[in-house]
Amino acid sequence: MTSTRDHGYARYKLDGCRCYTCGWAVAQYRDAREHAIRRGEWQPYVDAAPVREHLERLRACSLGLRRVAEIVHVDRKRLQVILNGRPERGTELQEQVRPALAAAVLRVEPTLDNLGSATPISSVGTHRRLTALVAAGWPQAHLAKRLGMSDGNFSSLLGRSQVIVRTARLVRSVYDELWLSDPREHGVGTQPFSRARNHGASHQWAPPGAWDEDTIDDPAAFPDWTGRCGTPGGCHIHSRIGVPACQPCRIARQKARAAARDTTA
Repeated sequence: MTSTRDHGYARYKLDGCRCYTCGWAVAQYRDAREHAIRRGEWQPYVDAAPVREHLERLRACSLGLRRVAEIVHVDRKRLQVILNGRPERGTELQEQVRPALAAAVLRVEPTLDNLGSATPISSVGTHRRLTALVAAGWPQAHLAKRLGMSDGNFSSLLGRSQVIVRTARLVRSVYDELWLSDPREHGVGTQPFSRARNHGASHQWAPPGAWDEDTIDDPAAFPDWTGRCGTPGGCHIHSRIGVPACQPCRIARQKARAAARDTTA
């Protein structure tokens, strides 16, 4: 049977091809290996345990082996062997892997770009982006149209605890397009603009400027309304700008007052 592998080291070793190209590839490999050994840098294998643990974490985040294999451009069976061992060897797990494979797998993170489009994820980041746009003056009907939704579906989306990755990606794209724009310069009338802002204010929805793009998807993150939220001085700024104090500011003020009482006691 004729091999479909490209000519090179693998075809020389696995298929027995002895053409000039394959022979040259092997000679280069051996030369590089000898130089690395002399320098004390030869490391043909690394511990497989960190790779196995990372694969388990990715699976817990709904990033399966098939998708990881696509991202790192390897056969899924290679990852299955690392994770579960070889059936013919019972429960014995693979102890070592090639450094390049280990590095490639460890670089994979469960981001929106890597997760499968139908994977359900937390809706926290999606909700924050949509409510921030409303708080900035974008009417919900306008956003629903951009997302290809009906007004009812848009309202339902704001009430869900999970969304699929495809929806989260679409909302992120719309948010990235609109968050720096003035809605009135994009066809939104003055009255709808004001109604959207008032609606956002009544629900205490944080505007885009209060969110850090690096943490907006983190459930533990909080909007920085004042530039000093989470510090004792944050409540004073909240009062000045007419926005109710956020929980981190209230907690910081309580701690500051408790510390002041302790020092005067």
